[in-house]
Amino acid sequence: MAIHFQRELAKIKKSLLTLGALVEERVRMATDSIEKRDAALAGQVIHSDHDIDEMEVEIEEECLKVLALHQPVAVDLRFLVAVIKINNELESIGDQAVNIAERVEIIARRDTVDFVFDYTEMTEKSQNMLKQSLDAFVNLDLDLAFKVLLLDDEVDKIKNIAYDRIKEAMADHPESLGHLINLLLVSRHLERLADHATNIAEEVIYLIEGEIVRHSKMW
Repeated sequence: MAIHFQRELAKIKKSLLTLGALVEERVRMATDSIEKRDAALAGQVIHSDHDIDEMEVEIEEECLKVLALHQPVAVDLRFLVAVIKINNELESIGDQAVNIAERVEIIARRDTVDFVFDYTEMTEKSQNMLKQSLDAFVNLDLDLAFKVLLLDDEVDKIKNIAYDRIKEAMADHPESLGHLINLLLVSRHLERLADHATNIAEEVIYLIEGEIVRHSKMW
């Protein structure tokens, strides 16, 4: 029974990492579409969202089945609780990728204005946070998980810079208000994406340490 239980846990972990890889790819596509103003690429992200949704449901159902059948305790229980939460965060990150892609579709259809905010640094940091949070989960790397938490502040700072600059551009280009609002929303969605990556890192810390660091300033 114990061997079968551990195999089921290993299967769940593998499924979660498969979902993580899929979400990372969708985020990469969405962020690439920002730089390229590529409506077609953005459309691919939007129309493939159901794959992530289906996988998220399957993983949750598998976790609930294992909880019901085996009634795990201690570290195994923490693992399943962490997986359920990380699974949900990954689905939310997929939603943010779709939100970004929807903004890009609109931006790409409209005439550009002189003002363009360079989101390269923000997208790179957000993607790196997602990758590092998943790596921390795979390797049970506490230091890497805490590093992700610190990176979140850097993304927030870039978002604030974007807000300030885009608001100034709104005053200078009132005729392009719709275009600039969509640029503003891109920064918001990237910031939320980073927040979800931070939440994953917090669940990794919970898994390793048994400590809930959400809303805490211990880091």
